[in-house]
Amino acid sequence: MNQNLLRLGELGWPADPRAIFGRGGPLVMEIGFGNGKFLAELSSFHPEWNLLGVEIAPASISRAYLRAQREGLANIRVIHGEARFAVRELCPLRSLHRVFVNFPDPWPREKHQDRRLMQQSFLRLLSTRLEDGGALLFTTDHQEYFHFALAEGEATGLYEIREGDPSPEMLRTKYAQRWLGMRKPIFHAAFAKSREDGKAHPAIVEVVTMQHIRLRGDLQSIGSFEKAVHSFSGGRVILRNCYRGLQGAELEFFCLVDEEDLRQQVIVEARPSESGVTVELTGFGAPVVTKGVKESVRAVADWLVARGMEILELAI
Repeated sequence: MNQNLLRLGELGWPADPRAIFGRGGPLVMEIGFGNGKFLAELSSFHPEWNLLGVEIAPASISRAYLRAQREGLANIRVIHGEARFAVRELCPLRSLHRVFVNFPDPWPREKHQDRRLMQQSFLRLLSTRLEDGGALLFTTDHQEYFHFALAEGEATGLYEIREGDPSPEMLRTKYAQRWLGMRKPIFHAAFAKSREDGKAHPAIVEVVTMQHIRLRGDLQSIGSFEKAVHSFSGGRVILRNCYRGLQGAELEFFCLVDEEDLRQQVIVEARPSESGVTVELTGFGAPVVTKGVKESVRAVADWLVARGMEILELAI
C-alpha cells in the first residue's frame, strides 16, 4: 500500500485507523479537499493528528497525493470515494475528533438538493462516529446552502451549532482565496456533537469469498453486446460494455456495482478453459469484494446463459 494513498481493496475490513496510519492519535477528516493545500497545512499545524482526506474527483486525489509525497507528510492518507461511505466504513464508533467540510458543491438546483452532503441523514450518521465533544466545521460561500445546513443540523437535535468566522488557515484554501478575491461573503459554523443518534449505523462492508462460475458454450459465437442491469437485495450491477481480448478468445465485461454508499467499477472476464468457459473477477482497480462485486460475476454468467450458454459449476 502506498503510504499516503488508500485503496479500498487493499484495506483490512472492518477498517482500523491505527493500522491505516501505523499509530494511534486523534482522527481528523477533510471531506472534499481540492488540491490538498488545507490538508497539508493541517498536517504541519497538527503533526499529532491522523488526517484522512476524502474526495470524489480523481484529479484532486492525484494532486493531494503528490503534495503529501513531495512534502513528506506522513500523517496524511487520501482516499477516492463518497463521504458517507468513508465515515461509515473507515471510522469506528466515536473515533472522529474533527471533520472539515470546506466549500462543498452546493447543488443549488432544487431537484438536486438531495445530493447535498450537509443534510440530516449524514449528520445523524456522523454523530455516531464523532467522539464526545467532537465537531464538524463547515465553511461555504453559498448563503442558501449555509442556512439549509443549519436547519438540517438543528432538526437532528444532536448538535450545538455555533456560527462565527472561519480560522485563518481555512481562508487560505483555493476556494476561499477565490471568493475573497471576488469580495464574496464566507459563512462558517461549528457543529459540536451534543448527543448521539439512537439509530444503529453499522458498517456495511462484508468482505466475501470470491470464486467463479463455469459454463459450457462457445464465446466466439458472441457477436454483439446489449447493456443489462442485474438487481439484487441491496443494490444492482450494470453491465456497461464488453470487449473481446487481443487473443480473440476471452471477453472482458466492464461492470458498475452500486451498493449503499458505495459504487465500484470492476472487470469480469469470461475465458475458455479445459473444462469449459470460466467467469471470474479480475484484479482491476483492487475492488472491495462485497456482495455486489460477487453478484457482478453472476450477472455476467446470466448474460451469457441468456445467449445460449449453460452453467456447469456454480462455485460462488
